[in-house]
Amino acid sequence: MKITFEEGTYTIEELSVAPLQNRTYCIFDLEGTGIDPTVEGVTQFGAVRYRREEGVAASSFSSLVRASKPIPEAVEKLTGITNQEMLQAPLFNEVYEHFCNFIGDQVLVTHAGYEYDLPMLERHCLEYGLTMFTNKVLDTKAMFTYIHPEVTDVVSTDFLIHYYGLDTDGIHRHDALEDCGIIARIFEYVLEEYEQQGLDYFTAVPDKRMRRFVIPEMYLKK
Repeated sequence: MKITFEEGTYTIEELSVAPLQNRTYCIFDLEGTGIDPTVEGVTQFGAVRYRREEGVAASSFSSLVRASKPIPEAVEKLTGITNQEMLQAPLFNEVYEHFCNFIGDQVLVTHAGYEYDLPMLERHCLEYGLTMFTNKVLDTKAMFTYIHPEVTDVVSTDFLIHYYGLDTDGIHRHDALEDCGIIARIFEYVLEEYEQQGLDYFTAVPDKRMRRFVIPEMYLKK
């Protein structure tokens, strides 16, 4: 798969997944020290297996990761992951190995992963001398955008929670494993819409553009 970033948008190429409906997926999510994937460190992995007919499986994977830089106070409050916990957390290479064993060769599903999770993982793998996994990856943001050209908003998790009317009371948002559960629920609705449109495949089209999330200018100031 090829991801091309442009000013405010991105496109994807060289990805095709079929069938969509009758298969087991692995949904994953990362937490990090911040929102800029070019400089931030991974603090947590979360992953669950999912099949539409059965929902989220009991098996799951979750682990903190010792970040390469301190977690800002605001991010500690947002995620609930503290710098104190980082002192005892395993290193990225250890957690990544276990994560790869968990996902196997299954198709992965994430949200906004094309612009955050995957670039972050690729950078970390490069820094640690590890091989990036080659699993196909579906992104609910891209899948939704492909069938909703009328939507001009940035398709964030919060946007889709509101769009599909999901109840997230009692869920610890910004915990990687619990966010996987939310992504699974979003993915269920997206798969349903694809089925209603007679689509049992997702194929990347180079001229389809997704709006990128905006990193606040103040955040970018060093």
